Amino acid sequence: MKKWLIPLVIIGVIIFVLGSWYVNTNNTLVDMKGQATKQWANVESSYQRRSDLIGNLVKTVQGAADFERGTLTDVIEARAKATSTTIDINNLTPEALGQFQQAQSGLSSALSRLLVTVERYPDLKANQNFLELQSQLEGTENRINVERNRFNDLAGEYNIKIEKIPTNIIANLAGFDALALFKSDARSENAPEVDFNFD
Repeated sequence: MKKWLIPLVIIGVIIFVLGSWYVNTNNTLVDMKGQATKQWANVESSYQRRSDLIGNLVKTVQGAADFERGTLTDVIEARAKATSTTIDINNLTPEALGQFQQAQSGLSSALSRLLVTVERYPDLKANQNFLELQSQLEGTENRINVERNRFNDLAGEYNIKIEKIPTNIIANLAGFDALALFKSDARSENAPEVDFNFD
């Protein structure tokens, strides 16, 4: 074998190894981000279900005679704000997620006030449609929490992966940015508890 061929073979092997490493690492990051993106869609779907249930709950409550209109208005406005605050998964920054969480927290707070107010309306508390919506809403709130936690798990693993050496080299070259995670509200330790049981 000619002497000049040996360095070419060595260079070729090095290029092949580096190329394979780049492709494998890039594909792993694409897969991890894709799983987090898919889970984000589940989070949004759960929030949408809550919004739909709240719309039905509001319609049921509106039928009650002399129900406090201010409370209903607060829920309707908070629901409109929460549904208009959306996030593009490719722009999932801490700031954008904070605005999203703030809008959702506002809706939760307005809903809590509505459910407390219902306590003063025995006919409404006995309404089968209202009771069923309450039950579905409670299940949806639990689902939201589960979906958010799953998203945090997947996004957290992805965030760790793109920070590790040497993967961070490819992450920077290919433009893989960290995903923001859900965090508890600063006031969460003082948040009012929603009680769906009106005994």
